[in-house]
Amino acid sequence: MGTDGWASPAGNGKTCPGGLRNDFPCDRGHGKFIVVGMSKVNIAQKFSQVHDYWKPHIAAELNGQELKLSKLKGEFVFHHHDHEDELFLVVKGRFRMEFRDRHEWIEEGEFIVVPQGVEHKPVADEECWLLLFEPAGTLNTGNVVNERTIKELERV
Repeated sequence: MGTDGWASPAGNGKTCPGGLRNDFPCDRGHGKFIVVGMSKVNIAQKFSQVHDYWKPHIAAELNGQELKLSKLKGEFVFHHHDHEDELFLVVKGRFRMEFRDRHEWIEEGEFIVVPQGVEHKPVADEECWLLLFEPAGTLNTGNVVNERTIKELERV
């Protein structure tokens, strides 16, 4: 970390201080941090850093949304989100989204959007890799707080 509070990666770019958007170079502009560059992301490489099931990791942020990566196996818990819609995209494998009155199989390359307020429970018989797209700060267990609730997500 430099004396100005910026962490400098290799090269001339600066990354945002305090872990804010630390995956992109950024610069100060009128008291705000502005992203000035970006790099492509290899999803398989990012998933190689995710080791625990049901523990989402933030891979990117945009427009107040977080793109999260998670590996699933087994059953989660029925829950809902009062104010957030969620998009679940299967990168590898498949899973079943259970609702109170039905279920839907989501296959590799497919996605499903679960609207706010709808109770749902993801179930994966075999390992499944998911990309989740949801508003920043969305709690993984929604209205339920239990041993699977993760309040502070790690970044990959």
